[in-house]
Amino acid sequence: MYTIYIEDLKVEAIIGILPKERKKTQEIVVDCEIVYEKKLDEFINYAEVVSLIETMLVERKYGLIEDALEEIIDILAKKFNQIKSIKLKLLKPQILINCTVGVSRFRKI
Repeated sequence: MYTIYIEDLKVEAIIGILPKERKKTQEIVVDCEIVYEKKLDEFINYAEVVSLIETMLVERKYGLIEDALEEIIDILAKKFNQIKSIKLKLLKPQILINCTVGVSRFRKI
């Protein structure tokens, strides 16, 4: 088994349910760990994983972080059949002035 790490990916996106969060983008910081089994002629292109995460966050304009986590994990698991587990964390560093908040999800595939 191998693990891909994506750390401190910064994406400007609309995410959240508060009125101010629906009007303009905010920085979302993404951390992701993907455990996978190496197969002969197949590999997981981490640049493609990053692009998929960025695109989904920007285009979908999620209300809840939990919805974003579930949908992104679903898409990654379907696209890359060698994935065994995914841990995805989305942080909102600018929403509160005295801390960074976020939610993570771990799923075995």
